[in-house]
Amino acid sequence: MKIILNQDVVNLGEEGDVVVVKDGYARNYLLPTGAAVLYTKGNAAIFQSRAAQIEKRKAEKRAQSASLKEKLDATVINLVVTAGDSGKLFGSVTASMVQEALAKMGIEVERKKIEVATHAIKMVGTYSVVVHLYESEVSHVKLVVESEIQVKERKAAEAKAAAEAKAAEEAKAAAEAAATETAEN
Repeated sequence: MKIILNQDVVNLGEEGDVVVVKDGYARNYLLPTGAAVLYTKGNAAIFQSRAAQIEKRKAEKRAQSASLKEKLDATVINLVVTAGDSGKLFGSVTASMVQEALAKMGIEVERKKIEVATHAIKMVGTYSVVVHLYESEVSHVKLVVESEIQVKERKAAEAKAAAEAKAAEEAKAAAEAAATETAEN
């Protein structure tokens, strides 16, 4: 069945494209949801008159995609999850978890545009997650998966190092005070 897309449809086309799809896909999904209209001379003329507006929206989407790509390429997501001693996760890291982490950073991305390697990450480590943007443009986001135990150990080590540094600084200050007191006498 020949149709004209009213909006962008993933893996099919963009707004204003004329495509041929299976009859059931058009009747059961695209037409009822308003994602497409039947291809007729009247509908084709309507879309022809809106061509300038459609191209303007496409240009805006390309610009938004470019700015989002810059943000995403510079982004590092740290996820802390429960894991065993061997580094195997209890559960897995999925696209929806990555989407939630990005949302907390103020970056809105649809879950279906996020591609997690092997669909679910099941071990602690560093991974690259692919985010599909507008048209064929993609962004690679660095994902660091850590276990809660590793994070607790690291924070304890940092606190110990900070305490040692503070104690060394206090000892140095006390030694300097004692030296100045001795020099005064």
